[in-house]
Amino acid sequence: MTLDDKLETPSPTFSADLYQPNIIISSDVNQQNDHHHMNSSPSTFDINPSQVSIMIDLDCDQENMNNESSSQMLARARKAFSSNVTKDVAFRKKQLKSLRSMLIENEQLMVDALVSDLRKSRFETVLYEVDLVKNEIQVMLNNIDTWSKPQSASKSLMTLFDKVSVKYEPYGVVLIIGAWNYPIQLSLGPLVGAIAAGNCAILKPSELTPKIARVISELLPRYLDKECYHILLGGPADTAEALKERYDYIFYTGGDRVGRIIYEAAAKNLTPVTLEMGGKCPVYIDETTADMMPAVRRIVWGKSINSGQTCVAPDYIICTKEVQKQILDKIPVAVKEFFGVNPQQSKDLARVVNENHFKRLVEVLDANKSKIAFGGNYDPEDLYVSLTVISDVNAKDPVMQEEIFGPILPIFTVRDAQEAIEYINSRQKPLALYVFSKKKAVVAQFNEQTSSGALVVNDIAVHLTVDSLPFGGVGNSGMGCYHGEYTFKTFSHPKAVLKRGFNSVLETLGSFRYPPYSNKKLGFMRLLLAKRRLIPDSLDYVIVFLSGMMALMMIPTRLLKWLKG
Repeated sequence: MTLDDKLETPSPTFSADLYQPNIIISSDVNQQNDHHHMNSSPSTFDINPSQVSIMIDLDCDQENMNNESSSQMLARARKAFSSNVTKDVAFRKKQLKSLRSMLIENEQLMVDALVSDLRKSRFETVLYEVDLVKNEIQVMLNNIDTWSKPQSASKSLMTLFDKVSVKYEPYGVVLIIGAWNYPIQLSLGPLVGAIAAGNCAILKPSELTPKIARVISELLPRYLDKECYHILLGGPADTAEALKERYDYIFYTGGDRVGRIIYEAAAKNLTPVTLEMGGKCPVYIDETTADMMPAVRRIVWGKSINSGQTCVAPDYIICTKEVQKQILDKIPVAVKEFFGVNPQQSKDLARVVNENHFKRLVEVLDANKSKIAFGGNYDPEDLYVSLTVISDVNAKDPVMQEEIFGPILPIFTVRDAQEAIEYINSRQKPLALYVFSKKKAVVAQFNEQTSSGALVVNDIAVHLTVDSLPFGGVGNSGMGCYHGEYTFKTFSHPKAVLKRGFNSVLETLGSFRYPPYSNKKLGFMRLLLAKRRLIPDSLDYVIVFLSGMMALMMIPTRLLKWLKG
């Protein structure tokens, strides 16, 4: 089976490849993008970046929209990288500031595009998309000078006279494959790191959110260097063609099935990758917090953002039967507080991305009709699925096999925290694990006995706002991480640098490594190379000077001859 065939192969009805269907669901992109949204914005928006009036036709198909092929983009990007223009930190800063200007000057255009694509509210678009990228840019601008400088490294006695450092250098040309559920954050966020680290980049946004993809493709060349940074539009065929090329790094956000295909394609050229995927993120809640409305509000909020189409959304609740009853009593209260008596009329709820995903979610509801404890409503004309709670599910139910990626929340009951941990550990490692408990022992138990991309205690998804924390999965939920300094390092190769001179003391000490070998030389070299705690690097010059003087005074010629055997 060719790469094109793999990418075109439809996933099972209930698929784990949920946030990157742009290369797996169907080759009929026009059918995929036939969305039906109420109150959608006009398809053409008038914008004014940099005082230049631009009209963007957002109804254009993405197929065949590229002025050049992926191989041509790659050739131009390689030529730009070879010119060393991106090695200049001042150039990187300029590009980052221009990208920030793009976000500021065109915020409303992006809001309108995501209203059309996902019915995403202005609040969610600004806070969880635009501002997150702007904050990432600011972090880079605040730290890029420091991160780009050689970082000192510790030494042994053998290298005490040398200058050793780690230099973070760009990989070259990177391919970034974005996702549709957060098409600004998950496309431009990684791009920020690629730029800051000094790479050139080709960005492939998802065609399942065509309006925002079109906006980004039109705006980016107007703000960023056209030779260094390129946008590849299109569907499965375009992505498959792009993956045939050799890149210096690939950054992918999406489901694990396609992640494996990306990994396989990268392996042919030994290309390093970051795979940001997902999985079923469990929420454990015990009796110490189940009676608290704040805990339930946080869970409902985390499940409702983007209509549950979030990689770190709570996928299922795991608790005792007693706690399940308390939760079921409070969830309707929280939903009414957030979205009113008729949530479908709320302007704060997004919609399912397209008909394929809508049908998939409806099949889940239909298969669990007898267990629906709350919600269960849907409207095919509006692509609306209400927040639905399914109680008393068992481990073998289909809803517990794959990531839901929608506003459906099953509850799986256990006897206690230990059984919950055993169940979680029997599954693939999640991108995030949430624990609601006031008991320090329970929190410590989950922290020590489970493995996940992140552990969050008494809240949902808020770790994404902390740029000093790495964001990424483990095992089936992904490899590699980013955000803040981790983004910079993800797109950088740490190059070891050692600089040595030719002074006489250094040559005398180093001469013991030369043949002919002897046990005396071996003993002396082992002494020099042994790892030990040294004085901080800031005192290196003092140590070098004193060591040199002592060596000259204390190593007589006879001793040197004796050591040389």
